[in-house]
This record gives sequence, C-alpha cells and structure tokens, in this order.
Amino acid sequence: MDKDLKSIQEVRDLLKEAKAAQEIYSTFSQDKIDEIVKEISLEAQKHEVELAKLANEETGFGRWEDKVLKNRLAAVGVYETIKDQKTVGILTECKEKGLMEIGVPMGIIAALIPSTNPTSTTIYKIMIALKAGNAVIVSPHPNAKGCIIKTAEYLIRAAERKGAPKGLIGVIQTPTLQATNELMKHKYTSLILATGGEAMVHAAYSSGTPAIGVGPGNGPSFIEKSADIKLAVKRIMDSKTFDNGVICASEQSVVVENVIKEEVIEEFKRNGAYFLNKEERDKVAKILMRSNNTMNPKIVGKTALYVASTAGITVPVTTKVLISIETEVSNQNPFSREKLCPVLGFYVEESWEKACEKCIEILKNEGIGHTMSMHSNNVNVIREFSLKKPVSRLLINTPAALGGVGATTHLPPAFTLGCGTVGGSATSDNIGPLNLINIRRIAYGSKELEDLKGQEKDKIGNDNYSDIKNCGYDTKDKLKTEKISNLSQVDEIVKQVLDEIYKNR
Repeated sequence: MDKDLKSIQEVRDLLKEAKAAQEIYSTFSQDKIDEIVKEISLEAQKHEVELAKLANEETGFGRWEDKVLKNRLAAVGVYETIKDQKTVGILTECKEKGLMEIGVPMGIIAALIPSTNPTSTTIYKIMIALKAGNAVIVSPHPNAKGCIIKTAEYLIRAAERKGAPKGLIGVIQTPTLQATNELMKHKYTSLILATGGEAMVHAAYSSGTPAIGVGPGNGPSFIEKSADIKLAVKRIMDSKTFDNGVICASEQSVVVENVIKEEVIEEFKRNGAYFLNKEERDKVAKILMRSNNTMNPKIVGKTALYVASTAGITVPVTTKVLISIETEVSNQNPFSREKLCPVLGFYVEESWEKACEKCIEILKNEGIGHTMSMHSNNVNVIREFSLKKPVSRLLINTPAALGGVGATTHLPPAFTLGCGTVGGSATSDNIGPLNLINIRRIAYGSKELEDLKGQEKDKIGNDNYSDIKNCGYDTKDKLKTEKISNLSQVDEIVKQVLDEIYKNR
C-alpha cells in the first residue's frame, strides 16, 4: 500500500477507536478524570530529560537543557494550573436566577504538533484534552515524529494504567499531509488544535471543522527610558537565547527611545550581542528567508554563531545574539519579521509615542494579535501601550518567550497562544481545558409574556411603566413623568402607553 493511503487508513482506524473510547470516557466522573490527568503529569516528569534530548537530536533545534524546562512547564506548570478546574458535570449553579451550567466534552481533539516545541506541546495538548473529557489524536510534524510518538506512547500507557479506555489517546505513526488532512476533515473530529506554521493553521481553519489555530509571532520589545536598562537587556537576552529562540512569543525586534540608545547598545554588547555592519547585515538577511520569502528552516533554533557562519561572516566566539539596526518595516525586510533564532532587529524612535507607532507597524507587518513586551517603570506609558497594541498578550518587565507561555508570569501555562480575531484566531486565550468543552446552559423561566408586553396583572403593586420602558419603548415625548399622586393618574398613564403601542403596530 502507498504511504499516503496507509496513513489515511491509519487515521480512520484511530478515529474509530477514539470515538468508542470517548463515549466510555464521557461517563467518567471529574475525580476519575483528574486521577488519569495526574498520572499523565507524573509520567511526563519521569521522562522530561530523555524526551528533551530526543527532540534536540531529531530536529536539531534549540538546546536540550532548555527543552527540559519546557517539558517541565507542560508536565508540572500546566497540571498545577488545571488540576482543580471543574470541566465536566455541573460547573456552576445559581438557584436565585434559575441558571445552571454543565460542562460537556467536545469529543475528539485533533492535536497538530510542531517541530519547534514537539515533546512539550504533546504533553500539554494530551493533558488539556483529557482534562476536558475528550479523546485526542496526535498528528506529529514529520521532522519530529520520533520524539512526538515516544512522548505520546509514554502518556498512553500512563492513562491506561489508571483506567482510560484503549484508544482514548491516539498518535499517527505514519505522518503525511494526507493523514493530517483526513484527521482535520473527518466527521468524527470535533475540534482542531493547531500549533505551527501559517500554512498549516490556514489549512485547519479551511477544513470545515471548528479549529483553534495560532499563526506566527513577531513581537517587538519596547525599552522605555524609565526602564532598568541592565535588567531589561538581560531579560531580552535570556528570552532570545532560550532554546535558541524557537518559542513564537520571543522578541523579534527591539524598539528604544533615542535618549537611551547608546546606553542600551552598550548594555547589549556587554551581554554578548553583536551589532552587524551594513555588509554583514545584508549577508545575514539573505539566509533568514527562503526564495519564496518564508522563514528558512535551516537557521531555526540554531545559535548566533551558526547563523553567522552560515551567512559567511566572522563574529566573536562569545556572541549570543546578532542585532541589526533598522529603519524599514516591510514584508521584504527579514529583520522586521519573525526569526526563530537569536537574531533581532533594532529600531530607534524619538519618543515613546513614536515607539508605540513603530511597534504597531511591526505587528501589522507580521504577528498581529500575538504577543509583545515592554520594559518600563512608567505606569502611564504602560497603560497607553496596553490600550493601543493589537496583541493578545502585552508582557511587562519579563522575558517574552517565558512570560508568554506562563513560565515567568501568572498567565495560564500553555504552548498554544491564541491571537484573537485580529490575528485570525478563534480566541485570544492561552489555551486550556475550558477552551475544549461545550457549556450547556439550563435556564428556568422568570417572566411571562404579559410581563414582556407590559400589560397589567394588578392595578396595585405593578410598575407597568417600568416594564414597558425596559422593553425599549420610548414614551418620553408622550408621557409626563412628574410625581404621581394617586392611582387614577397611574391608570391614565397606562392607558396612554397601551394606546401608543397598539397605534404603532
């Protein structure tokens, strides 16, 4: 059988098993679900180093030591955040208003896994899908299929040890484009959780199946003159070198006010940044993107020294990040776009207002709706930025890569970061279990039709005028609302209102 046909049949078999398993799993209590999710967390922790090394060896991206921290964030950070969440059964109940909310699993989640954060994203997506009462089928990126499959297999065994039905977690062993398309478009798939490249996310939204997708990040980082410059530069360097910059929330450009330009540049140099001259800048620019103007995968997750060597330039062996001073923002300027490696664009503006405009220009160029960061101790400037920036996360005084995923902030830990409708996403949340359930609402009646029409039930103790006013009827030109002294006046007002209503029907 051809590989593509084999992979399609594999997906169909996985979906059939997942559907049967989820029907059983949907009867499980919250306590039983929580027991399974806890076991997944514990199992993932046991293999955090092994899986980090596998991911690094297979993809060639990043640093395995940093991938250990990402695996731990998925296994521990995500778990600690979601463990007490109520996701199935009665979620809330308000007897006074006659309202009740019930959590209902969506069914089967298609979990598309990227090569940049393969093992941590697999742990995270399996955990939140099962916490929400769903089955999940993992679709590995072909360039990271070994470490993704291994991660899924560990978690499958852990879940089944605690009573999860066989087939509740599935993983495609023969990942192909045809298999992913079959998974996304199949009638059994309830929701696609897509993390990866722009083309893949677009395919998810075009599949006809509900989807939560995340496009590219291209977050600028603004250093405002009131900032602690040493600390701001340290945080940006920590972020941009973490796992060699593969987290999409990481900084892609730095914007500074002119008054602190030289101080910031010197601080970056002290921290291991190298500023490119014009000739070096042009050589690096040529390798950041491919001929079709998309990101070059050969430099993703590589060190600054590797990028420099590939570009044919010589830099000090202590170089951690390459920086190019820029003025233009455009789709043709790679330094103003997403660069998942330790390379930054650097922009200088005369004031924080101009810097604000520059950040918006960068985001509109690419990455709108995703994430940006700023370093400032001026609460008024921070407030202005928060009101104007078209992002779902504005991170203050923190490394963006780690702050965006919830490691150094109190945002929910997540490896799928919604970009909101401005970024083409269905949500602006850090995705968690509550994004993967349907909520059934039970509502008791509280009014009768007569109440809505504003008709009298009683002449005493019944504010007909208020009822009609609240239904949207404008009676201010027809009625006098002076203080009413007796019931005859009430009757006269009611009569006027009713006459006016029927006249306009």
